[in-house]
Amino acid sequence: MARKTKTATAAADAPEGVEHLGLHNLMPAPGSHRNRKRIGRGPGSGTGKTSGKGHKGIKARAGHHGPGGGKPQFEGGQMPLSRRLPKRGFTNIFRVEHQVIRLSDLERRLPEGTAVTRESLVQAGLISARKGPAKVLANGDLSRAVTVRGIRMSAGAREKIEAAGGRVEE
Repeated sequence: MARKTKTATAAADAPEGVEHLGLHNLMPAPGSHRNRKRIGRGPGSGTGKTSGKGHKGIKARAGHHGPGGGKPQFEGGQMPLSRRLPKRGFTNIFRVEHQVIRLSDLERRLPEGTAVTRESLVQAGLISARKGPAKVLANGDLSRAVTVRGIRMSAGAREKIEAAGGRVEE
């Protein structure tokens, strides 16, 4: 005796001539889907040569108008905002951005007896290996002695580490 599946049961319960919606019979609504316009495919296509853009002018140029918008910061010939505003300040291209580590993070994430090095901080997930150097700040407290090697720190962090019985090696 053949066993009925859910789909077979549902098909049997459906009225005559009505097919249930499924992945096998999905289609867009009639008239809602149109093939894309293939431009620049020869004179027989009707959109060859200038690709339906006419001759010359800004609308015929690449990278302007049409899908995807215009040129970034182009304001129709008006002086762009980036040029109208006064320029102030200075950006130092040699600036080094440190990754900040709190003393409370060292307390919580590093196992007992581990020396605090760049490698141990990366392994503990406290810093990223691909970003700049690490710096320990005095946020939080440290209850156990740790040895810090080759990592910059604030004066307050140095005091707290030494007060907890740890040491700092440059």
